[in-house]
Amino acid sequence: MSELNKAVVRRFNQQVIAEGDRQAFDQLVAENFINRSAPAGAPSDRESLWHTFDQILRPAFSDLQVHIEDQIAERDWVTTRKTITGVHSGSLMGIAPTGLPVTIAVIDMVRIEQGKYAEHWGMNTLAAVMTQLKQFA
Repeated sequence: MSELNKAVVRRFNQQVIAEGDRQAFDQLVAENFINRSAPAGAPSDRESLWHTFDQILRPAFSDLQVHIEDQIAERDWVTTRKTITGVHSGSLMGIAPTGLPVTIAVIDMVRIEQGKYAEHWGMNTLAAVMTQLKQFA
C-alpha cells in the first residue's frame, strides 16, 4: 500500500504541479479534500488547491519542475521533501517578472484515501522566495 500511495504523490507532483494537467488533478484529488495548511480564513478545499497551481505558480514560473528528494510512506500517509524550480517569468502575486531562477523547498504530508489526496499538511519557502524576488522587481 505504501508504494502505491507514493506513486500517487509522484504522479500528482509531475502531472498536476509540473504539467498543469486538470484531468490528472480530478483523478487524484478527492471531492472532500481538505488542505490543512491553508492560511487562516482562506479556502481549504479542492478547488483552492487547483487554484494555487493553475492561477499562482504555473503562470508565474516557466519551466516549472518538481524534484522529489525523499519520500516516506506508512499506512495511508506519504511525506515528501521536494524542490520546485522554475524561472520567474510572470507576475507572482503582484511581483513583476524578474527572469530569475527560483527554488521553492517543500515538505508535505498527504493522507491518501482510495488512491486520492484526502488531506494535506505542508511547509514551503515560497514567502522567502517572494521576499528575494521583490528586491529585483
